[in-house]
Amino acid sequence: MKVLSIVSHPRKDSLTFKVAERFLQGLAEAGHDYEMLDLHELGFDPVLKGVDEPDLSAAGQSFSPEVEAEIRRMKEYDALALIFPIWWWHLPAMLKGYIDRVWNNGFAYGSNKLHHQHVLWIGLAGVSKEQMKKRNYEEMITHLLNVGIADYCGISNSKVEFLFETLDSNSKHYEMLLNQAYYLGLNYAKDY
Repeated sequence: MKVLSIVSHPRKDSLTFKVAERFLQGLAEAGHDYEMLDLHELGFDPVLKGVDEPDLSAAGQSFSPEVEAEIRRMKEYDALALIFPIWWWHLPAMLKGYIDRVWNNGFAYGSNKLHHQHVLWIGLAGVSKEQMKKRNYEEMITHLLNVGIADYCGISNSKVEFLFETLDSNSKHYEMLLNQAYYLGLNYAKDY
Protein backbone atom coordinates (compact mmCIF):
# COMPACT_ATOMS: atom_id res chain seq x y z
CA MET A 1 0.00 0.00 0.00
CA LYS A 2 1.18 3.54 -0.74
CA VAL A 3 0.72 5.79 2.32
CA LEU A 4 0.95 9.57 2.35
CA SER A 5 2.05 10.57 5.86
CA ILE A 6 1.30 14.22 6.61
CA VAL A 7 3.20 15.72 9.55
CA SER A 8 2.33 19.02 11.19
CA HIS A 9 4.79 20.51 13.66
CA PRO A 10 7.01 23.60 13.31
CA ARG A 11 10.14 21.92 14.77
CA LYS A 12 12.04 19.03 13.17
CA ASP A 13 13.52 18.12 16.57
CA SER A 14 10.06 17.68 18.12
CA LEU A 15 8.62 14.47 19.51
CA THR A 16 6.04 14.69 16.71
CA PHE A 17 8.79 14.20 14.12
CA LYS A 18 10.44 11.43 16.13
CA VAL A 19 7.06 9.68 16.26
CA ALA A 20 6.66 10.19 12.49
CA GLU A 21 10.08 8.67 11.82
CA ARG A 22 9.33 5.59 13.94
CA PHE A 23 5.90 5.23 12.34
CA LEU A 24 7.50 5.35 8.87
CA GLN A 25 10.09 2.79 9.96
CA GLY A 26 7.22 0.45 10.87
CA LEU A 27 5.48 1.14 7.54
CA ALA A 28 8.67 0.31 5.65
CA GLU A 29 9.24 -2.90 7.57
CA ALA A 30 5.65 -3.94 6.80
CA GLY A 31 6.35 -3.46 3.08
CA HIS A 32 4.41 -0.25 2.51
CA ASP A 33 5.62 2.55 0.25
CA TYR A 34 5.31 6.02 1.74
CA GLU A 35 6.06 9.70 1.49
CA MET A 36 6.37 12.01 4.47
CA LEU A 37 4.85 15.42 3.75
CA ASP A 38 6.14 18.05 6.19
CA LEU A 39 3.66 20.92 5.88
CA HIS A 40 6.02 23.44 7.51
CA GLU A 41 8.98 22.50 5.32
CA LEU A 42 6.71 22.71 2.29
CA GLY A 43 5.77 26.23 3.38
CA PHE A 44 2.11 25.38 2.96
CA ASP A 45 -0.16 28.39 3.47
CA PRO A 46 -3.07 27.21 5.65
CA VAL A 47 -5.17 30.34 5.08
CA LEU A 48 -8.20 29.75 2.86
CA LYS A 49 -8.43 32.50 0.26
CA GLY A 50 -11.12 33.23 -2.31
CA VAL A 51 -9.73 31.10 -5.12
CA ASP A 52 -9.89 28.00 -2.90
CA GLU A 53 -13.23 28.74 -1.26
CA PRO A 54 -15.59 25.84 -1.92
CA ASP A 55 -18.26 26.56 -4.51
CA LEU A 56 -21.04 24.20 -3.46
CA SER A 57 -23.09 25.04 -6.55
CA ALA A 58 -20.37 23.71 -8.90
CA ALA A 59 -19.85 20.02 -9.68
CA GLY A 60 -16.16 20.67 -10.36
CA GLN A 61 -13.88 23.50 -9.43
CA SER A 62 -10.35 24.67 -10.18
CA PHE A 63 -8.20 25.77 -7.28
CA SER A 64 -4.94 27.65 -6.72
CA PRO A 65 -1.75 26.02 -8.11
CA GLU A 66 -0.67 25.18 -4.54
CA VAL A 67 -3.89 23.30 -3.82
CA GLU A 68 -3.98 21.62 -7.24
CA ALA A 69 -0.44 20.30 -6.61
CA GLU A 70 -1.52 18.82 -3.27
CA ILE A 71 -4.61 17.25 -4.83
CA ARG A 72 -2.35 15.58 -7.44
CA ARG A 73 -0.06 14.37 -4.64
CA MET A 74 -2.97 12.89 -2.66
CA LYS A 75 -4.27 11.06 -5.75
CA GLU A 76 -0.99 9.09 -5.94
CA TYR A 77 -1.61 7.31 -2.61
CA ASP A 78 -3.91 4.51 -1.43
CA ALA A 79 -4.00 5.56 2.21
CA LEU A 80 -3.23 8.40 4.59
CA ALA A 81 -1.64 8.96 8.00
CA LEU A 82 -1.72 12.32 9.76
CA ILE A 83 0.70 12.91 12.65
CA PHE A 84 0.25 16.00 14.80
CA PRO A 85 0.20 17.46 18.31
CA ILE A 86 -3.19 18.13 19.83
CA TRP A 87 -3.40 21.83 20.57
CA TRP A 88 -6.49 23.28 22.24
CA TRP A 89 -8.21 19.89 21.83
CA HIS A 90 -7.95 20.15 18.06
CA LEU A 91 -5.68 19.88 15.05
CA PRO A 92 -2.88 22.45 14.72
CA ALA A 93 -3.85 25.39 12.50
CA MET A 94 -1.41 24.26 9.77
CA LEU A 95 -3.06 20.83 9.46
CA LYS A 96 -6.58 22.22 9.79
CA GLY A 97 -5.78 24.70 7.01
CA TYR A 98 -4.40 21.90 4.83
CA ILE A 99 -7.67 20.01 5.20
CA ASP A 100 -9.72 23.20 4.66
CA ARG A 101 -7.91 24.02 1.44
CA VAL A 102 -6.99 20.65 -0.08
CA TRP A 103 -9.81 18.34 1.02
CA ASN A 104 -12.13 20.56 -0.93
CA ASN A 105 -15.51 20.37 -2.67
CA GLY A 106 -15.46 18.27 -5.84
CA PHE A 107 -12.30 16.44 -4.71
CA ALA A 108 -12.87 15.22 -1.15
CA TYR A 109 -16.62 15.73 -0.83
CA GLY A 110 -19.55 16.77 -2.97
CA SER A 111 -19.50 15.30 -6.49
CA ASN A 112 -16.39 13.23 -5.66
CA LYS A 113 -15.03 11.64 -2.50
CA LEU A 114 -11.52 10.69 -1.45
CA HIS A 115 -10.47 7.29 -2.82
CA HIS A 116 -8.16 6.39 0.06
CA GLN A 117 -8.76 3.01 1.68
CA HIS A 118 -7.60 4.00 5.17
CA VAL A 119 -6.68 7.02 7.25
CA LEU A 120 -4.85 6.91 10.57
CA TRP A 121 -4.77 10.01 12.79
CA ILE A 122 -1.91 9.98 15.33
CA GLY A 123 -2.46 12.74 17.88
CA LEU A 124 0.18 13.57 20.48
CA ALA A 125 -1.49 14.69 23.70
CA GLY A 126 0.37 16.35 26.55
CA VAL A 127 -2.27 15.16 29.00
CA SER A 128 -2.93 11.70 30.43
CA LYS A 129 -5.61 9.34 29.12
CA GLU A 130 -7.66 10.11 32.24
CA GLN A 131 -7.43 13.87 31.65
CA MET A 132 -8.39 13.38 28.00
CA LYS A 133 -11.48 11.40 29.02
CA LYS A 134 -12.47 13.75 31.84
CA ARG A 135 -14.54 16.06 29.64
CA ASN A 136 -15.03 13.57 26.79
CA TYR A 137 -12.25 15.17 24.74
CA GLU A 138 -11.07 11.77 23.47
CA GLU A 139 -14.57 10.88 22.29
CA MET A 140 -15.19 14.31 20.71
CA ILE A 141 -11.86 14.44 18.86
CA THR A 142 -12.26 10.85 17.65
CA HIS A 143 -15.79 11.56 16.40
CA LEU A 144 -14.71 14.75 14.65
CA LEU A 145 -11.83 13.04 12.81
CA ASN A 146 -13.48 9.69 12.03
CA VAL A 147 -16.99 10.90 11.19
CA GLY A 148 -16.90 14.67 10.68
CA ILE A 149 -13.90 14.58 8.36
CA ALA A 150 -12.93 11.08 7.15
CA ASP A 151 -16.37 9.53 6.68
CA TYR A 152 -17.76 12.78 5.24
CA CYS A 153 -14.97 12.59 2.64
CA GLY A 154 -15.64 8.93 1.81
CA ILE A 155 -13.05 7.15 3.98
CA SER A 156 -14.92 4.67 6.15
CA ASN A 157 -11.75 3.01 7.50
CA SER A 158 -10.57 5.76 9.81
CA LYS A 159 -8.85 5.30 13.14
CA VAL A 160 -7.60 7.75 15.77
CA GLU A 161 -4.67 6.82 18.00
CA PHE A 162 -3.54 9.04 20.85
CA LEU A 163 -0.05 9.09 22.33
CA PHE A 164 -0.52 10.38 25.87
CA GLU A 165 1.64 12.37 28.29
CA THR A 166 3.99 13.61 25.58
CA LEU A 167 5.32 16.35 27.86
CA ASP A 168 6.80 13.73 30.22
CA SER A 169 10.50 13.86 29.30
CA ASN A 170 11.29 10.55 31.02
CA SER A 171 13.38 8.60 28.51
CA LYS A 172 11.54 5.32 29.23
CA HIS A 173 8.20 6.99 28.58
CA TYR A 174 9.47 8.53 25.32
CA GLU A 175 10.76 5.14 24.19
CA MET A 176 7.35 3.63 24.93
CA LEU A 177 5.68 6.34 22.78
CA LEU A 178 8.16 5.76 19.95
CA ASN A 179 7.58 2.01 20.12
CA GLN A 180 3.83 2.64 19.99
CA ALA A 181 4.36 4.71 16.83
CA TYR A 182 6.54 1.98 15.30
CA TYR A 183 3.85 -0.65 15.90
CA LEU A 184 1.19 1.61 14.42
CA GLY A 185 3.26 1.69 11.22
CA LEU A 186 4.07 -2.02 11.32
CA ASN A 187 0.38 -2.90 11.74
CA TYR A 188 -1.02 -0.12 9.56
CA ALA A 189 -4.57 -0.88 8.34
CA LYS A 190 -4.69 -4.30 10.03
CA ASP A 191 -6.81 -3.21 12.98
CA TYR A 192 -9.64 -1.45 11.15
